[in-house]
Amino acid sequence: MSEGRAVEDLVVGVLGGTGPQGRGLAVRLAAAGQQVLLGSRDAERCADVAEQVAERATAAAAGSEVSVRGGSNADVAGAADLVVVAVPFAGHAATLAELTTPLAGKIVVDCVVPMAFDELGAYVLDVPEGSVAQQAAALLPDSQVVGAFHHVSAALLEDVSQPTLDCDVMVVGDVREATDTVQALAGRLPGMRGIYAGRLRNARQVEALTVNLVSCNRRYKAHAGIRITDV
Repeated sequence: MSEGRAVEDLVVGVLGGTGPQGRGLAVRLAAAGQQVLLGSRDAERCADVAEQVAERATAAAAGSEVSVRGGSNADVAGAADLVVVAVPFAGHAATLAELTTPLAGKIVVDCVVPMAFDELGAYVLDVPEGSVAQQAAALLPDSQVVGAFHHVSAALLEDVSQPTLDCDVMVVGDVREATDTVQALAGRLPGMRGIYAGRLRNARQVEALTVNLVSCNRRYKAHAGIRITDV
């Protein structure tokens, strides 16, 4: 990312942009005036989804210009200033392993959760590196990896009939400039705050908390989020 650039001027790429979390984040960021690039393994399908995202973002934009384009993961990784990783956990390592060069020197925001389901409900999968964000950092040694946006409901993100999101975003990372930037990016979404929650080694707890929220959602038919008090 270029030194001194304001967060609103950054082009944000979303890898896995055709999935619910990626689409939802793209809708809200584009509605806030952020330039957004959607990435996917299927560039043609991603271009179609980008048009849908742009339509939803335009409906929610309060006078902001909406800019959303789709392409391959590799093209988006190379063109974006900051990249959000929202791919399924099963394909996380393979996707990032191919993008080491285009993501070098950039802030990479990982929101992937190592989660699976069985007859008892949602549970956390073990990650050898400790967390998905730490796996990303190991695969991308020249990037500044930040963990964030794990606890924001994809359904609420895509529901533009609700103009604000009653949710805080826990941000973890080892580079202060990078975490400050991601906190500022989260703060661009109405109703949302980015809250620093520790070093990247603390990503395990942040990712795992998503499973508790999923359990809340299933019991109470809700879209649970979190708020940090006294901050």
